[in-house]
Amino acid sequence: MANPVLLNNIDHKDLRVITRHGADLGDNRAFVQTFPAEFRQLQAHYPIIFRKDDASQAYEPIALFGFESDENLFLEGQDWDAATVPLLVSRLPFLIGQHGEELMIHVDLDSPRVSKLEGEAVFLPHGGSTPYLENINSMLLAIHEGMQTNAGFIEALLTNELLEGFSLDITLDDGSQHRFGGFYTINEERLAALDAVTLDRLHKAGYLAAIYFQIASLSNFRALIDRKNRKIAPYAARG
Repeated sequence: MANPVLLNNIDHKDLRVITRHGADLGDNRAFVQTFPAEFRQLQAHYPIIFRKDDASQAYEPIALFGFESDENLFLEGQDWDAATVPLLVSRLPFLIGQHGEELMIHVDLDSPRVSKLEGEAVFLPHGGSTPYLENINSMLLAIHEGMQTNAGFIEALLTNELLEGFSLDITLDDGSQHRFGGFYTINEERLAALDAVTLDRLHKAGYLAAIYFQIASLSNFRALIDRKNRKIAPYAARG
């Protein structure tokens, strides 16, 4: 369970953060939330799709890493095999909390990334912020602003009936068959049928580019399946 506390240079003067990757650090996840402003960078590597949050039943965009729970096909030991790591992964173990009107950085003290012995220092010896913490601050601000756009983006998609459920039938090299479903994507036929006024409205809101980046990202399913086949190949050979 997370244990977020307000970050400060007194209680956390010796705090360090392990920035490598690994299943032991919580990177064995199948997806992470994202937001329209991040689609441009992510669409080069990951399928971007939509899911319904279990609690709120609200739609949210996600970057997909694997087909099974706790499966991250980009994780290679201590490395993340993609040039771009989603911001909601890179920011860990930090998060933003709001105190009145002010946004403040919090740190999850129960995160396996928190250390006093290894990793990036958060504060300088005299108490100032390290370049690492300044980068985290910029990252958290981008996430905060980006996540606030999700509600409007999803509302626009639903208003124009652009979201549809989809399933993907996958046959792996070992002969096993799997159905990947329960997620949503953009209906391209409905998008193509939108009138000029609606398209202009979506463009001016900054949503149209994100829609096309999401559609383009679906070509990454083939590469993700290839990653899955490479993972199972050693086990198939032994079998």
